[in-house]
Amino acid sequence: MDLRPYLNRYVILGTLAVAGILLIVTLIIIGWTSPRFSPDVGFAPADLTMIPAPTHTPNVTAVPTNDPLITPTLAADTIGIGAYVQITGTEGQGLRIRASAGLTADTVFRGEESEVFLVKDGPQTADGYTWWYLVAPYDETRAGWSAADFLAVVPSP
Repeated sequence: MDLRPYLNRYVILGTLAVAGILLIVTLIIIGWTSPRFSPDVGFAPADLTMIPAPTHTPNVTAVPTNDPLITPTLAADTIGIGAYVQITGTEGQGLRIRASAGLTADTVFRGEESEVFLVKDGPQTADGYTWWYLVAPYDETRAGWSAADFLAVVPSP
């Protein structure tokens, strides 16, 4: 393919002219759309907010009130609703967690030695034991009644 007929001086000068016109148009558009820089304004006053100094507050003694929504805190070794308990004293056999309080109630599942539960209900007395309703904090389906003789209070996680 021979390109000599297309590469004469008129084609080359025309190409350079079109490129020059495009360059000028591009520079003009950039100049019109670029942000204008404002000269330095010199000193600009700052807003100042005055904050008054604190005043003396008289000592006020708190008056205790009985709020029915606040549950009383238990002693550290007392089983009660809201306490966390751990199965202990089963010598590795585990503890039967029952559907209701009492030795004749159906076993729902067997709690493992050292497993931790949250006390949700109780106490109930049946068959010579004090029973507490326990719920596993990690699985709400692991819930049932347990004899207090095999439970020890532990700190909340």
